[in-house]
Amino acid sequence: MSRKIGAAQFKANCLRILDEVEQSGEPVTVTKRGRPVAELKPVKKKERRSIIGAMKGSVLRYDRPFDPASDPDEWRANL
Repeated sequence: MSRKIGAAQFKANCLRILDEVEQSGEPVTVTKRGRPVAELKPVKKKERRSIIGAMKGSVLRYDRPFDPASDPDEWRANL
């Protein structure tokens, strides 16, 4: 069950409430005249992945690594 807080109280203590939500992990429902209008909940932290090895397995086959990437006749240089 989330804690409920009035909009005026939320406005006056916004930064403190944000810190509390981050630390406790408990959501807070903001109400206006007793009606819920917003829910504040912590963001799920994503696991950071290493870029090392991220492309592993993406090149399936490369038989002639020393050949040009494209036909030299396709290149046009304005001199």
